[in-house]
Amino acid sequence: MQIGYKLAAEGYGPQEIIRQAVLAERAGFDFVEMSDHFHPWLDAQGHSSFTWSVLGAIAAKTSTLRLATGVTCPTVRYHPAIIAQAAATMALISDGRFTLGVGAGERLNEHVVGQGFPSVRGRHERLREALEIIRLLWQGGYQSYEGRHLQLEDARVFDLPETLPVIAVAASGEVSARLAAELGDGLFATEPDASIVEHYRRAQGSGPRYAEVPLAWATDEQQAVQAVLQTSRWMVTGWKVMSELPNPVNFDAASAYVEEKHIRQLFAIGPDPEPHVAKVRSYVEAGFDHIVLQNAGPDPDGFLDFFAGDLSGRLRAVG
Repeated sequence: MQIGYKLAAEGYGPQEIIRQAVLAERAGFDFVEMSDHFHPWLDAQGHSSFTWSVLGAIAAKTSTLRLATGVTCPTVRYHPAIIAQAAATMALISDGRFTLGVGAGERLNEHVVGQGFPSVRGRHERLREALEIIRLLWQGGYQSYEGRHLQLEDARVFDLPETLPVIAVAASGEVSARLAAELGDGLFATEPDASIVEHYRRAQGSGPRYAEVPLAWATDEQQAVQAVLQTSRWMVTGWKVMSELPNPVNFDAASAYVEEKHIRQLFAIGPDPEPHVAKVRSYVEAGFDHIVLQNAGPDPDGFLDFFAGDLSGRLRAVG
C-alpha cells in the first residue's frame, strides 16, 4: 500500500502548498496529490492556484516524493493536447515521479471558458476522446484526430519521457471504471465502494487504485468539526451536486444544511488515531491500494507530525 497526502489547493496559497509537500516528504508520505481547480469549492477557502506550476516547483524541491493530479479534466478548460504536453514535461522534470489523474470534471471549474458543461454521457464521451488523443500524442511524431467532440490537427509533443506517466482515471460506477481499465493505467475514486474496483478488475484493469479518504485531525474533536464545517462541508453534498454547481456561492447555499452529525458520518475526526485507521481500513478492504489522506482539520503541520509519529505505522500495518 502507498500512502499519499492531499494538497488542498483550494485552502492554501501556492507557496504554502509547496511547503506542505516538502514536509510531507519528510514525514514519510509516498506521494502527494493535488486537485486541478479554477475555483475553490467555497469562498471561505479562498485559494485556487495553477496546479501545474505548483507541481513543477514541488518536483524541484523534493527527491523521492511522487506527484499526482487529483484530478485534471482534459476536455473543456484544457484541450487534451495541452495535458499530454504538460504531463510529459512533469514526468521529465520529476524524474518519473508523476501520475496523471484525469476525470470528467466539474462545472465549477470548466464553465469558466464559456463553452458550457456537457451532460454526464457527453462528459464520458469527451473523456474517452481525450484519453485517445493523449495516448496518440505519446506515441511520438505528428498526429491528427477527428472525434465527435474533440479534434487534433498535425500536433507533436517533442519532449517525451522514456517511461510515460501512469494515467489514473476517476470512476464512480461501471461505465467510468471500464473506461479506466480500457484507456487508463489505474483507477481513481473517492468512496470505499468495492463495486467500482470490481468493475475495474472485470474489465481487465490491473493498475494502481487511488482513493481519497476524508479525515479531520485536531488536538480537540470539536475544533476538527468546526474546521470541516467552515471549509469542507461541501464534501457532504455528494458527487451529483459537486459536479453540477457553477460557483462557490452555490456550494455555500447547497451545504448550508450540513450539521455536525453529517460531518461525523463522513469524516474520521479528532486526535485519536483509531478512527483514522478504521476509515482507511474501509478503503483498503474495498480494494484500493493508493490511499490519499485528505485532512480537513485546521492544523496541517500538526497533522503531518501526527502522521509521522502515531499514524504512519498503524496505517501501513493495515495495508
